[in-house]
Amino acid sequence: MTRGALAGVDGCKAGWIAVHREAGAVPSVALFPSFQALLDALPDATIAVDMPIGLPDFSSRGGRGPEALVRPLLGARQSSVFAIPSRAALYADTSDFTTVGAWYAAHRRASEIAKATSDPPRGVSIQAFGIFAKIREIDQLLIARPDLRGRVFESHPEVAFCRLNGGIAMMLPKKVKGAVNPAGMEERKALLRRHGYDKGFLDQAPPRGAASDDFLDAAAMMLIAGRIVSGEARPSPDPPLADRFGIQVAIWA
Repeated sequence: MTRGALAGVDGCKAGWIAVHREAGAVPSVALFPSFQALLDALPDATIAVDMPIGLPDFSSRGGRGPEALVRPLLGARQSSVFAIPSRAALYADTSDFTTVGAWYAAHRRASEIAKATSDPPRGVSIQAFGIFAKIREIDQLLIARPDLRGRVFESHPEVAFCRLNGGIAMMLPKKVKGAVNPAGMEERKALLRRHGYDKGFLDQAPPRGAASDDFLDAAAMMLIAGRIVSGEARPSPDPPLADRFGIQVAIWA
């Protein structure tokens, strides 16, 4: 049994979903409106989160480095790992958007800055831009609080499922054309049960404001947090890189 509190975290529509447990206890699931609220509620937990940590000043082909290393592991699932643009692009517009037009205008500004700070020049996908606010949320906390860097680690669900499955990527996608794919979800639930989760826990409806795939991703992240604590997890790259603030740049699984 892994000692210490563990949490697996994924961003969701309502904020952050966490699957967490104290040492020796059964897991539970909770929703938090901010990452700070999550840290306040789980002050001692080792956290694995599905969110990029450590931002580049300049983006090369394939992203920061970790992305290019893990994509070949995932086969048909590799499109789930997208490149992270420069810190300047991520902070190009930090407005709380009130209109769709303002949101798309901010996306265009971020894309222009991303192109100017990458080689080959590369804009920002709509998918990536949609999580910029959450990436900044963690980034700002890790800049302000270096003490958090030893317990908040980046992971990625499909890399986690692959590693938990003996290095074999999941065969089926979690979503097809934006809708949850039941067969892909069952494939992942079966793997999570092999790693100790109860069927009833995994079959429960996620908290309001989180999707069912967010819930399973957070459950996988908690297993990676346990692997980090026990020393089983491996970073990509190994050893990790660091950004200009000294924040670790690696995907753990």
